[in-house]
Formats: sequence, C-alpha cells, structure tokens
Amino acid sequence: MRNNPTILVFDSGLGGLTVLREIVRTRPDAREIYVADDAYFPYGQHSEDEIIARVVPLIGDLIATHKPDLAVIACNTASTLVLSHLRAAYDVPFVGTVPAIKPACARSKTRRVSVLGTLGTVKREYTQALIRDFARDCEVKLVGSARLAALTEAALNGETISDGDILAEIAPCFVDGASRTDTVVLACTHYPLLLDRLVRLAPWPVEWIDPAPAIARRVADLLGPQRPDSSSHGDTRLIFTSGRQHPAAEALVHSFSQPVTAVA
Repeated sequence: MRNNPTILVFDSGLGGLTVLREIVRTRPDAREIYVADDAYFPYGQHSEDEIIARVVPLIGDLIATHKPDLAVIACNTASTLVLSHLRAAYDVPFVGTVPAIKPACARSKTRRVSVLGTLGTVKREYTQALIRDFARDCEVKLVGSARLAALTEAALNGETISDGDILAEIAPCFVDGASRTDTVVLACTHYPLLLDRLVRLAPWPVEWIDPAPAIARRVADLLGPQRPDSSSHGDTRLIFTSGRQHPAAEALVHSFSQPVTAVA
C-alpha cells in the first residue's frame, strides 16, 4: 500500500460527505476521491435493476482511473443493492453503508426504535434481514421518506427549507404510548447534514444513530495503521457526474481541514 492511501467514497449525491467527514478525521493522511452521482440523483426514482446497471460499471471505471486502496459506498440505497455485485467484480476492498439497526437496538432503553431511510432502503429484504437478526426484543418501525434526501441537498445548496417540510418527513418516527420511541436510525447518509434541525424539531429527545463514525473505523481497520513515513495531511477531490459545480459542498469539505479540488 502507498504511504498515503487513496480512498474512493461514492454516493448518489452529497449525503456521503457525512461519511467523508469522519474518514478525514480518522485517517488525515489519506487522499480521498469523493464521487457524487448527481446526474442520477435521487436513486429512489430508479428501479433496482437500473441502479445495479448504473453503479457497477461506474465504480469499475472509477477504480480503473483512480486506483484506490479501498472503496466506500456511502449510500444505503446503493449498498443494499450492489455490494455483492461489486465484491464479485472487483478486487478492491469495499465498505458499505447499511442501516445501523444492531447498535440502535442494543442502545434503546424503551425497546422502541425507528429506522428513517429512503423508500427504497426501508423496503429492501436486506433491511428486513437486519431486523430479524438484530432487533431482539425491540419494536422496529420502518419509516420511508420520499423527500428528506432531496430537501437535504436543497438546504446544502442554499435553498430555504421550511421546518414544516422536514417535520412532515420525520414525524412518523415518533411513536408514543406505553413506551415511546427513544432511538432513530438515520438510514440515509444525507440526513445527518440536517441533524441540528432534526434534533430541534423532534417532539421529544431521542438518540439519533449516524453510521458514519463506525464506517470510518472500519476503513481505518482495513487500511491498517498510518505509516510513519506518510504525509500527515491528505487531500480530497470532488467529482460530480453531472459536471455541475457545488460550491457549498466544496466549502463543507474545506471545513474538514482538507485541501479540496473540485472537478467535473
């Protein structure tokens, strides 16, 4: 492996920046190539077969071009569909993003957990299997949001998004009664970008489970310890499949204390 490893981070849009942020903190020596497939966003508008046909060869092209030491699929929708195909097709190690149901159920005190994801993620058999395997004695409610990822992208790009629009998407997560929801899994990497507003708009305090720190730890484990002869600072390259510029994304990555280059 090179002194400064290269990590490919892939998402359908800008949500994977939440994962990138944690990777930068965990491995400041790494060079990241962040690819947002914004030309095809949102993935929820496409069928499962279309997403597989889109993502698998696209990742192959990115691997051939950038030769990463490791690839992160920072998208729940894509991960639940394409990880097995990617691992069969390419030799690069892959880290996926799947709903954090196991840790959420382990931490819930009321035993009532909600999983907030895209419509595609919550209906997948992969998600159902996680509930069967790890929910134990928890009551798990799956909440599919049709708009929250797009609202997040719009907010990041400077558009005004009303509290009412956000609240309408998260309200079904909150179940009251003999026991009330105390833990919400953020099963889309876009959602932590709105975490401050989610916390403020919640009808009562809950623990919001963001998978990004666990993903970053897994990346660090697979890469191994930072080499003593490596540079202490990597850099990040942003690539958008649409060719559009995203100044807000560039500014956000700058806030991670990483040099950033945006390219089409």
